[in-house]
Amino acid sequence: MKKYLLLGVLAMATFSLKAQTPNVNIPYSYQFYQKLNKSVYDVNSRSHSAIKGFYADDSLLVNRYQGLMEVGVDSLNKRSWVRRKLTEEHLLNFKGDDYTVYADYLPDLQIGRDFKNGTTTWKNTRGFQIGGTVGDKFSFYTNGFENQAVFANYVTDFINANGVVPSEMSGKLDKKTKDWSYVTALLSYTPNKHLNIALGYDKNFIGDGYRSMLLSDVAANYSFLRVRATLGNVQYQTIFGYMLDPGAERLTTDRRLGDRGKWAAMHYIDWNATNRFSIGFFQAVTWADAEPEGKRGFDFNYVHPFIFLRSVESANSTSPDKMRLGINTKYEILDKTTVYGQFMFDEFIAKEFFSNRGFWTNKWALQLGVRGSDLFKVKSLNYLAEFNTARPYTYAHFDRVSNYAAMNQPLAHPMGANFREVLGILNYSYKRFDLQGQLMYARYGLDPEGMNYGKNIFLNNYVHVSDYGNKIGQGIGTNLYFAEGRASYLLNPKYNLRLEVGGVLRRETNAIKNTNTALFTFGLRSTFRNLYQDF
Repeated sequence: MKKYLLLGVLAMATFSLKAQTPNVNIPYSYQFYQKLNKSVYDVNSRSHSAIKGFYADDSLLVNRYQGLMEVGVDSLNKRSWVRRKLTEEHLLNFKGDDYTVYADYLPDLQIGRDFKNGTTTWKNTRGFQIGGTVGDKFSFYTNGFENQAVFANYVTDFINANGVVPSEMSGKLDKKTKDWSYVTALLSYTPNKHLNIALGYDKNFIGDGYRSMLLSDVAANYSFLRVRATLGNVQYQTIFGYMLDPGAERLTTDRRLGDRGKWAAMHYIDWNATNRFSIGFFQAVTWADAEPEGKRGFDFNYVHPFIFLRSVESANSTSPDKMRLGINTKYEILDKTTVYGQFMFDEFIAKEFFSNRGFWTNKWALQLGVRGSDLFKVKSLNYLAEFNTARPYTYAHFDRVSNYAAMNQPLAHPMGANFREVLGILNYSYKRFDLQGQLMYARYGLDPEGMNYGKNIFLNNYVHVSDYGNKIGQGIGTNLYFAEGRASYLLNPKYNLRLEVGGVLRRETNAIKNTNTALFTFGLRSTFRNLYQDF
């Protein structure tokens, strides 16, 4: 709670400051960002598309973003005050000579039925958002949600096993009805066109795909300081984050000290080599805040503007820190079509990497995909097709606190490791109507009780079933089939208030059991955020 109050105080304190061009953050939501495709993935845009979230006054996005915020707006202003507030304006909106402030009520109310299991699901969320600018260099944004819900069985099983609501936070989760809170805050300062500094309790995303094998928004929010610097065709981003690990073994019985935490230093440099081709290099280091020999705290050795200064650790390294390196690239093969990919390696020994003997330390993840807009020349028909895979034990570490996760959820792919996945997504928008369909298939190997085949990234990777012969899908071979469709009618673009119907078909099968879900939902929903249920 203290960090939420601190961010709020910092945001309000900026009302006395003067500035020049406020970079207003666009909260990341795949569904909404798809609508920016034509501006972002354009051969003439030279956008640093992999670094998300975007800022609204980016010269490449400003016109498209403003257009989306004005969908259905009555330019003649003939509508009543009540109708304007419901369909086109913020609930509260204040403007001065050097500041703007807006505020909205954010409901997320859903009712559903799982016809395979004969259960009723529901969600009762009451939220708010407050945002604005101060002068021309400062902007701030915060939202908060109080939630109660009964989920589909497979989501409930995940919550019971991990002690956290997917993509959100922990709370009172020991009963069938789950009760939790969720808060986001971001304070942004842009002293000039080359530099942006953000202090936040939020998420980050690196990549051009639906998933990210480098850094995604799957996990819960965490505190961070983020710096972005742009010079010509190069943009550099560094993130220093602090994350909690409630599942880690405590070093003391004093409950007042709370959950154990970890620090992360994540650097990414993106280069638009040509109008069509870009390449980026990624480095992430995680380390425990407290260790058996005492409290360590933030390590200033990782505060440097250059990445890849530390060599890759071998499998025999006993360092308490864990480094991961990656690459992200895209190529715009056609005017509105982009191919993209990522490769991340967690650990490897060169002679074993090329030996094809399945050595356990050859830990890497791969993504390949294609995305585009105006499919079949249909305006606003966006598409994405993607393949993701990660070898066993990827993202794990011998010390759980140093693994690549936050709040009991992975920082990269929601399935952790030891899997292959293919998925496809279609989005179509027409005036206030939005349609989205998704198909996904995954093959992975679950870990039997008391054994580590490499899927669960929270297990000690030094305790593994075999040094050699490891392959993707080992363990309890499992198939996951997932299909989802959503149709919505936009009521108010300012905070994405919409009426939405949706359906999920899910089937998970292996030699031990089969689970099936056929869920239909209807709701009044709002806000821009990703809440994943495709796992």
